[in-house]
Amino acid sequence: MNKQEAKNRIEKLREVINHHRYLYHVLDKQEISDSALDSLKKELFDLEQEFPDLITSDSPTQRIGDKALKEFKKVKHLQRMTSFNDAFSKEDMQDWQERFMKLLTEKEKQEVNFYCELKIDGLAIELIYKNGFLQTGSTRGDGNIGEDITQNLKTVEAIPLRVIPAKAGIQIPEQLIVRGEVFISKKEFERINKEQQEKGLAVYANPRNIAAGSVRQLDPKITSGRKLDSFAYELLTNFGQITHEDKHKILKDLGFKTNKHNKYCKSLEEVLQFREHWIKEREKLDYEIDGVVVLINNNEIFEKLGIVGKAPRGGIAFKFPQAQSTTKVLDIKVQVGRTGAMTPVAILEPVQVTGITITRATLHNEDEIKRLGLKIGDTVIVGRAGDVIPDIIKVLPELRTGKEKSFNMPEKCPSCGAKLVKMEGEVLLRCPNKNCFAQKRRNFYHFVSRTAFNIDGLGPKIIDKLIDAGLVSDPADLFDLKEGDILVGEKGLPRRMMGFAEKSAENLIKSIQEKREITLAKFIYALGIRNIGEETAIDLAKHFGSIKKIREAKLEDFDSISDIGPVVSKSVYEWFANKENKKYLDKLEKRVKIHSMVGRGAPSDDGAKLSGKTFVLTGSLETMSRNDAKAKIREFGGDVSESVSSKTSYAVVGLDPGSKAERARKLGVKILSEQEFMKLVE
Repeated sequence: MNKQEAKNRIEKLREVINHHRYLYHVLDKQEISDSALDSLKKELFDLEQEFPDLITSDSPTQRIGDKALKEFKKVKHLQRMTSFNDAFSKEDMQDWQERFMKLLTEKEKQEVNFYCELKIDGLAIELIYKNGFLQTGSTRGDGNIGEDITQNLKTVEAIPLRVIPAKAGIQIPEQLIVRGEVFISKKEFERINKEQQEKGLAVYANPRNIAAGSVRQLDPKITSGRKLDSFAYELLTNFGQITHEDKHKILKDLGFKTNKHNKYCKSLEEVLQFREHWIKEREKLDYEIDGVVVLINNNEIFEKLGIVGKAPRGGIAFKFPQAQSTTKVLDIKVQVGRTGAMTPVAILEPVQVTGITITRATLHNEDEIKRLGLKIGDTVIVGRAGDVIPDIIKVLPELRTGKEKSFNMPEKCPSCGAKLVKMEGEVLLRCPNKNCFAQKRRNFYHFVSRTAFNIDGLGPKIIDKLIDAGLVSDPADLFDLKEGDILVGEKGLPRRMMGFAEKSAENLIKSIQEKREITLAKFIYALGIRNIGEETAIDLAKHFGSIKKIREAKLEDFDSISDIGPVVSKSVYEWFANKENKKYLDKLEKRVKIHSMVGRGAPSDDGAKLSGKTFVLTGSLETMSRNDAKAKIREFGGDVSESVSSKTSYAVVGLDPGSKAERARKLGVKILSEQEFMKLVE
């Protein structure tokens, strides 16, 4: 092949390769396989090596970049690169709208609508093209001055090295300025971290850290090996665009990759719906998003509103519910549990975490307070353990004023005054008084809870009134209640102060009577035995099959169960051996019917559609509580585990999932969205 022939072939190869790059990265289409495209690139590379003077800066082979740099040069942005203020709730968005509306005329107010973009968890970049060729790529920096990372950005396949309009009629200006985001996929994030682990190196905390670190490598070859991706979202050059939506259409026509999920919204209500949709669907994306960027769609109105501080008035980052937040500890109170355990609870300044306002957080025990170094008045970081129980994660002592107070656990039970004790091998203080008022009430609350007898309408306040009125002394008494016992007026006794109207009384008694039948596992759990959670209750029910066999069992019978340890065995045996508890059980068994675990949905039922399947739940579910989801799984014969392993069948992923979701992906466990899970248990 002579030089002219090589030149013609090289030009055609570049044209074809760029065409398929555009199809793949911009239009999400693929006409030829990856291996076929790699073959074309290899042919181009070989020809350019044979005729090096035919190599041009926009050639696909030049994405690897030049040799390593000694340092990054500074680049001054022609227009300031701003960032956005954050909003976390509907109220925040309404406040934002009210603020900017005050600055608009009545006519302009009528023209306000929005363009919503998924907020990619990546790194903002600016691209400058001269006569269609990529000249400079830079980071945001301080907004005015960034760093020149051109060689690294050339390695990103989604960023065109040369702008070739996909539509006729678009003229490439001498200077074209585009802004966007560089990010890394979840799959690539996992691959890189796996490599880090194999090399004995520290893993990266999140995809954004890798993306940011990758584009700031002095050696472009390292960046090239990271397989970064990019979306364009801003066009500074004037093509006559009237709306922000126009900018995205033009960017796509110019060959830039834009996010297909971005959407025009005519009202704030549609913006809220768009965000809610992506809160639920975000796990289906192959990249991380942490919210929605909301912009006034009309460019003229957007520009008129200007900038306040570092952010434009006409745009805002509508973040997804936070998994963690900061607040102050106003007080620490001690809560008496149903087994007498003393649990310190932090009283917090109200704060939103994952979209829910919390005012309390468990501190677990005295040792945890010491570990945290917590004082009353401290500023703390709070989160939701497993997205359920509010938890204090960290104290920020640097924000102390000197007015904070130390906390000491009480020596006596705050309910009955009994001296607290610490059992052998435990870190918890307990009240030893079996007749402690607080314990009795807590045991009632537990008995009627959703995961036990699940008696609707019978909450703590009503239980307190029933106990105070002397109508019940233990949970078995609930099933003896009659409407007349809780009615007001002549039928009821005013001294009992129940205050129920006739219909309310009828509904409550009906609700109690409807729960006279219960499975063995739920019955065991409802008894409130120390160390017996839902899973252990299921293990006991599976093993023994009836309450009669459990009552007759010896200590060694409990010890023989593989999933039950000696502490739990002793706790269960001693509870069933106690004379008072035996009388209580006799009383209960006369009032309720206990079903064995055999039957539809029981783990022993091979016909159940989820039989043999193990589920792990992570994140908050929208349509049901986590306990209800567990109940559904067990109803159809499945098992629930708290940890992910290679034996896990499915990981059900809700909002703001934790590390379990990442572990499931690494192990190749099938991921189910909440909607997919609901279809499975219909």
